[in-house]
Amino acid sequence: MPGGVKPGCGFPVTHLLALFNAQNGLLVEVLAAPARRGDLADVPALLEHLQPGDILVGDESFGGYAVLAVLQHQHAHGVFPVPHNRIVDFTPQRAFSREDQRDTQPGVAHTRWLRQLGHRDQLVEYFKPSHIPPWIDPALWAQLPDSLVVRELRRMVYHPLTGTRELTTVTTLLDPQAYPARALTELRGARWGVETNIRHLKTTLKMDMLHCRTPDGVRKELCIFALVYNLVRAVMLEAARRQKVPILRISFADALPWLQFVRRGEDLAVLLVIPQRPQRIEPRVQKRRDKEYPYMTKPRAQYKNDLHKCKKIA
Repeated sequence: MPGGVKPGCGFPVTHLLALFNAQNGLLVEVLAAPARRGDLADVPALLEHLQPGDILVGDESFGGYAVLAVLQHQHAHGVFPVPHNRIVDFTPQRAFSREDQRDTQPGVAHTRWLRQLGHRDQLVEYFKPSHIPPWIDPALWAQLPDSLVVRELRRMVYHPLTGTRELTTVTTLLDPQAYPARALTELRGARWGVETNIRHLKTTLKMDMLHCRTPDGVRKELCIFALVYNLVRAVMLEAARRQKVPILRISFADALPWLQFVRRGEDLAVLLVIPQRPQRIEPRVQKRRDKEYPYMTKPRAQYKNDLHKCKKIA
């Protein structure tokens, strides 16, 4: 239940962690958990789906030693924003301190500088924390190395809505020739495509409000939404192949009704191709007005009680 809501006045809220295939948009895994549970708690279940050579792109909560080391242990890779509380210093041969010396040496990076690869592009050494993250199996933690070599890079990017921004990225892809800094920054930016996928799930497929009343029922309902979402994606993949355009250009909202009303043996229709709109800006506003009723601030039984009292007085 969200905080600040009186008992009986709100709805249960679940925390979802999803893994998508970046090439075709297919939903690989979706995990439901209590609303206040962090993403890292369910990381082991997601990492089971990664194969050697796969690249995981996520938000800054994944950019610490633990996830990067587990990915390397599985011969996979990661590209993440550097956590906002981590000091990144591109000064060669700079001083450093271990993370457990944070209080004695404030303002000093907790990573050891190793080599400069280019302008604001460097190899550094992340050290294994003294505490075991609760989501990692102790046996796996014991197999992880005492330190990990990763790459930190910083680039300026421009967006028509937010203007120029400075992005600092950490990755296990260390070769600057095979993985140029610009390509890694673009890959990190491509992660925002997952927001479109989630919007299709929550808005287009109307998954924003689930109806089951038990945890098992909610998980079953999520599985059905995931199944339908991937069926639509499969239609989009075939349409992209036939129409010779990237799948990102095929309209999800056009593929869904075709799948709903198609008859057995009917050939796939030509689906709407979305024009390329790299500078598109859309306001986050709602056109449909809410009904002018107050929000529920006390249990329904108390409202009924009050209404009965009003009738008796009248």
